[in-house]
Amino acid sequence: MYFFNKHMRYTGSINKKSRRLGFSILENNKEFSKGKKRTTPPGQHGARKSRTSSEYKIQLVEKQKAALMYGVTDTQFKLTVIRAKKIEGSNTLNLLQLLESRLDNLVYRLGFSPTRRGARQLVTHGHIVVNGKKQSIPSMNIKPGAVIEVKDKYKNSPLAAGVDKAAFVPAPFVETDLDKKVGKYLRLPELNELNPDLKPSLIIEYYNRLL
Repeated sequence: MYFFNKHMRYTGSINKKSRRLGFSILENNKEFSKGKKRTTPPGQHGARKSRTSSEYKIQLVEKQKAALMYGVTDTQFKLTVIRAKKIEGSNTLNLLQLLESRLDNLVYRLGFSPTRRGARQLVTHGHIVVNGKKQSIPSMNIKPGAVIEVKDKYKNSPLAAGVDKAAFVPAPFVETDLDKKVGKYLRLPELNELNPDLKPSLIIEYYNRLL
């Protein structure tokens, strides 16, 4: 069984990765039984925890959490960090804003797919239109103000089934119409509007060792 595709993006079990990291990659805790985080990694009894964790290991784990959550490869992540460091302002906020501005992430945030993997498929299959033009690159950086929608002929396809409307709460930096499958990227997100379990400062520190 292969767990990485040819671009070195993880394609294995999200549940196992979430348990190992103690972090909900899907951002809804559905990977954990009864909605609660597991304290043990995969395995019959769970692996024995080390008594100490090096600073490097802590930073590496934080990078892995974000990479798996946003579905980016190591190369994409490294290039995103380089871009973040060139933008004026906070490196940590710049990094998360760049990740959140990916087209596949915004398709997910708009509720057109319940997972980022599904959102990535919608994009790569050519089912997504941005400002009236078909786009098929998941990593495409989208500017605030852009209108994103599912192409008309695919709005009723199983791939675009979307989220549970009754339970879905859109992020404050987007607006969406789940019935029409059209939405808008209103503005760049603020740090307090994003996943509080991520520690982007540790990710920047990790790459400071390499760049």
